Amino acid sequence: MTYTTGAGEDYLKTIYAHTEWQTDLITPSALALRLGVAPSSVTEMVKKLAASGLITHVPYGPLALTDAGRLRATAVVRRHRLIESWLVGEMGYDWDQVHDEAEILEHSISDRLLEAINARLGFPTHDPHGDPIPAADGSVVREPSVLLAEAAVGHAGIVLRISDRDPLVLRELAADLIGPGTEFTLTAPLTIRLADGQSRLVTPAAAASIWVTA
Repeated sequence: MTYTTGAGEDYLKTIYAHTEWQTDLITPSALALRLGVAPSSVTEMVKKLAASGLITHVPYGPLALTDAGRLRATAVVRRHRLIESWLVGEMGYDWDQVHDEAEILEHSISDRLLEAINARLGFPTHDPHGDPIPAADGSVVREPSVLLAEAAVGHAGIVLRISDRDPLVLRELAADLIGPGTEFTLTAPLTIRLADGQSRLVTPAAAASIWVTA
C-alpha cells in the first residue's frame, strides 16, 4: 500500500524541493532539520516511505525519490504552488504570506477545486515566487539557472525564482521591486543594475535566495 498521509506527503515534497534547484541529495539529518522534527521521527517515516516504494535509501545515507515517489511529490508541489498563486492573485495575500497557508490547504482541498482554481487563474506555469508549477502528469519545465550569489560580476539576465523560505527577504525584495521577471546586470558583488538604470544593493541572504538565468 502506498503511504501518502499528510505527514508523508510533507516528507516527499521536502525531499523533492531539496534537489529541485541543485543536485546534492538530502540526508536524514538535514530532512529532520528542514521539517523541524526529531531524527527518530525521520527514521520511522523513512522506513514507511521506503516500504511503500516511494523513496530509496541506505542506512545513514542520502534519500532519493523513486519514480512513484517523484510523481506523488510533484502532485503535492502542484497543489501547493497553485494555492499560493490563488492566494496572491485572488485573495489579496502578499507573496511573503502564502507559504504557511498553502501548507495547510494543500492537504485538504479536493482535486475538483484545485482544477477550478487552476482554470480561474488561467493555467499559470509558475507560482508567485517563480517556481514552476508541475503539470498534472508530474512533468516540470525548468530553465537553466544560477544562484545570484554565485554569478560573476558582469552577469546579465532575468530573475527566475526566489526562495520563499525567508519572508523577510521576500519583503525586502518586494520593496526594491525585484521579483521573477526582473531584468538586471550584476555590476559588483551584491549590486545589481535594473533595466531602468537604477542600482540595488542586495543582502547576502537575498543573493543566496535568488536564481537567475544561466
